[in-house]
Amino acid sequence: MQRINYSSGAKLEDLAGYSRMVKIGDRICIAGTTAVQPDGEVFGTTAYEQAKYIFVKFIELLKRADAEAKDVYKVKVYVTDMGQAQEVAKAYSEFFKEFRPLFTMVETPKLNRPSQLVEIELEAMLGCEVVAE
Repeated sequence: MQRINYSSGAKLEDLAGYSRMVKIGDRICIAGTTAVQPDGEVFGTTAYEQAKYIFVKFIELLKRADAEAKDVYKVKVYVTDMGQAQEVAKAYSEFFKEFRPLFTMVETPKLNRPSQLVEIELEAMLGCEVVAE
């Protein structure tokens, strides 16, 4: 089985030695991702803005692995304030509501920078048909 490592181009990936996304066979995992832009600045000042930025980044990464939103089966969100959960859920729904993957949100005391409000992980599987029961 082949393993493909994908980079988002973030400098920390090379410095620390990790991949943003890994595809093994039909399974795709995207590491915890924040709203850090290519220039190193954090995008957005609200949890909604940051979550939406991250989900857009995820959709672009998934395309590189021949996947799309319908292939996502699990999303895990870390927020620094559960009072912002509704904002994050709103951004999530814009991408995944139709496909209804697993969705977990937990509060964490802090992320890497004080301006980072949200960090998100994602898992997907190619070739699955979405069926509701």
